[in-house]
Amino acid sequence: MLFDSPAYFLFLIPVALVYWRLPHRAQNILLLLASYFFYGWWDWRFLALMIGSTTMDFLIAQKITAGRADSNRKKWFVLSLVLNFGILGVFKYFDFFTGSFSTALETLGIHHIPLPLIRVILPPGISFYTFQEVAYIVDVYKGRLEPAKSFLDYGLFISLFPHLIAGPIQRPGHLLPQVQKDRAFDADRFFDGLMLIFSGLVRKCVVADNCALLANAAFGGQFGPSNFWIVLIGTYAFAWQVYGDFSGYSDIARGSAQLLGFHFIVNFRQPYLSHRLQEFWRRWHISLSTWLRDYLYIPLGGSAGGRWKTSRNLLITMVLAGLWHGANWTFVVFGAIHGAVLAAERCLFPVKTKQKDAARTQHSAGVFSLWAQRILTFNLFCLSLAFFRAASLPAAVQFLAGLSHFAWRTEYASAFFMLCLFSIPLFVVDLLMEASNQEYPFANAPYAVRTALAAFALVILALFSGNNLNAFVYFQF
Repeated sequence: MLFDSPAYFLFLIPVALVYWRLPHRAQNILLLLASYFFYGWWDWRFLALMIGSTTMDFLIAQKITAGRADSNRKKWFVLSLVLNFGILGVFKYFDFFTGSFSTALETLGIHHIPLPLIRVILPPGISFYTFQEVAYIVDVYKGRLEPAKSFLDYGLFISLFPHLIAGPIQRPGHLLPQVQKDRAFDADRFFDGLMLIFSGLVRKCVVADNCALLANAAFGGQFGPSNFWIVLIGTYAFAWQVYGDFSGYSDIARGSAQLLGFHFIVNFRQPYLSHRLQEFWRRWHISLSTWLRDYLYIPLGGSAGGRWKTSRNLLITMVLAGLWHGANWTFVVFGAIHGAVLAAERCLFPVKTKQKDAARTQHSAGVFSLWAQRILTFNLFCLSLAFFRAASLPAAVQFLAGLSHFAWRTEYASAFFMLCLFSIPLFVVDLLMEASNQEYPFANAPYAVRTALAAFALVILALFSGNNLNAFVYFQF
């Protein structure tokens, strides 16, 4: 049940209509059942896994609450972490590690070693709901949050369908209280939710799906052997594809939640306007980057142990962030590149200089410098995406090797035109949102203006929607 499919809206509309006619507890029961139906639509076999994982953490949380005098409290906490990450590891990384081990043995000349021949199917959304469960367990153990007393409330916090498959990863302290409290219908928020859904559909169906055609052609060899221009087309197109895709998903998720009276955290804040990679990760996939900061980077020691330990912690965090995205060495390299650049930026641009940098950008020379840094950061990110997009490390290296060849062909002009046609409007939208600090363009405009914009969005969707073969990129993670 893809967010950009008719089936999703045939599911969402009746749920929302019935939902607002029910009292609070009945609302939660309806949403829990609807969420399990939504998850089962993908693959009903994994419902038992998610429900079992939810039940395990609900029960363990009762035993590890900060006020409980129990000598086994830490053991229960460790057990929860081991089980959560163990389940994630088996289902997401078993095939990856056994395959890598087999390849390493063959490289050493050791052949025909019998390994478990198991093809493990990746359950939908397991990376997202596992991180949410771990955050809950850690927050309860640290005394930041009281454990949920109702399984219904906790189960809904984990499985609420707008965020279930691909986030945004919801913090327990933000979403769980919303689940536990009464929710009142708010016409303004409902309307804003609809506008977020329209925004998300345009980002996904118009920007991402059309840019995907170019990215697939460049990385798939349809433009011919890789060269400088094909690398630009492929990496730029994929950058706008993945941005339109995931920011679009996040908008639809947030809009759907808002129809039901919930507020989800903002997951993107114009990341391609970042002037350094440090800033980029404060704007891109915010729910993941802040999770990694609070539950991995800071526990490792953060930036408190000096330059080398800070660099080590950044590298570990980003390598694991890369591996979180997928079970492939390409993602490990992608994360390592970002970790290395973040560590270098820490050394070259200490935190204390940020205020001076911000003041300098108020002048015209500073503005020119800022845009130069933005362009450099964007291109660095695009080049790293070659590893994110390629099927293997050799394929990524071979693709980037084309940067040394400059042969031009006339069809490249059409590809660049198409890329500009679908990326520049989204870039302009980002500039407007950066200037206004709103959740979607013209969010404070009169209803008539926003209704006209929604109608215009429907026309754009009808005229320019790309093919329907490109599922949301982050669904595979």
